[in-house]
Amino acid sequence: MTADKPRGPLQGIKIVDLTTVMLGPFCTQLLGEMGATVIKIESPEGDVNRWTGAARTPGMSTGQLIKGRNKRSVVLDLKIPEARKPFEKLIEVADVFVHNIRPKAALRLKIDYDTISGIRPNIIYASATGFGEDGPYADKPAYDDLIQGASGLANLYGNVNGTPQYAPSVIADKTTGLFLSNYIAMALFHREKTGEGQKLHVPMYESFASFVINEHLQGQTFIPPTGTAGYSRLLTSNRRPYQTKDGYISVVPYTQKHWEKFFKLAGQPNLMLDERFKNQTQRTNHIDSLYQIVSDTIKTKSSSEWLELLEKVDIPVGPVNSPEDLFDCPHLKAVGMFPEIEHPTEGKIRNIKIPVSLSKTPGGFYHHSEALGASTIEILSELGLNDKDINVLKKAGALGKQ
Repeated sequence: MTADKPRGPLQGIKIVDLTTVMLGPFCTQLLGEMGATVIKIESPEGDVNRWTGAARTPGMSTGQLIKGRNKRSVVLDLKIPEARKPFEKLIEVADVFVHNIRPKAALRLKIDYDTISGIRPNIIYASATGFGEDGPYADKPAYDDLIQGASGLANLYGNVNGTPQYAPSVIADKTTGLFLSNYIAMALFHREKTGEGQKLHVPMYESFASFVINEHLQGQTFIPPTGTAGYSRLLTSNRRPYQTKDGYISVVPYTQKHWEKFFKLAGQPNLMLDERFKNQTQRTNHIDSLYQIVSDTIKTKSSSEWLELLEKVDIPVGPVNSPEDLFDCPHLKAVGMFPEIEHPTEGKIRNIKIPVSLSKTPGGFYHHSEALGASTIEILSELGLNDKDINVLKKAGALGKQ
């Protein structure tokens, strides 16, 4: 697989990216995949992604190889005054400026909305922070674990297994990154219609709390409350991958027809006449008992037997894969989920394809992940800086070690 020619819906859009870690880089990864030109400004030390995970070359970890694709890397130390001129030149030609720096630090760096929009009035100024710009938690530091805890997700795990725990994925970061990329696209659409730029801010806490509480609001929807928060079907300890004779499977009988078929397969068709299980409301009210029946039933046959039986009657069922299993999954192989590419410095690597398809503007893979600062001189030259200007920046340390 080689880099494609840009065909995404954001082709021609320039993004100045001052994000770090996961939330922001994941957002700009998605925008880059849709054709935007992403100029990634990094400190002389580089984004932490460069140093997180497996690597063949220092500074080119797996985190960088995935989230750094379709981006050009520029080193600018914004704490050094000489870096200000080229930074402002980048802003002058940008459509979007995005960062995930806390409000007070953004003011100190002079990258707040008033300053940036003063340079480029119609810019889309997008920021994301842990706890937003208002309220008593504003300007507090945040990482994914803190947000999983604060949002109620860790506690929901505790309701199931007795001990609060974090999901083994940076799910709050990535969910907020999706919010951020989505609303940047909306702001660009508004500007396309009106010519107006605007400021948008995505707080992790509110974003992920809204994501988690959606189906769990339940009795707290009403004022006064008619019950507690928490969707019972999701909080039973019996909702889990079910053990078979030789492994585990995932199975979800959900509709009336599913349960009729499942009880028949279980040899207990009369359970559909049981008051506890006769309709969706009753099944939800007696979910522990219902899922215990599923658990006991699934133990009676092997995984392959259940997969065949349940698929035959169209009850949703699937394997319980390990991450390693994904690379051999026949479905993911058929759709080319993990294409192999030849990276110019890292050799053959496994990529992740864009999971969404657009018939006219599919987006794609346009540019290999770069070493730290690989495009610095090229981009400065594109901005009109000459060799003398660049040497001044080098001597001041604004470009790191060149």
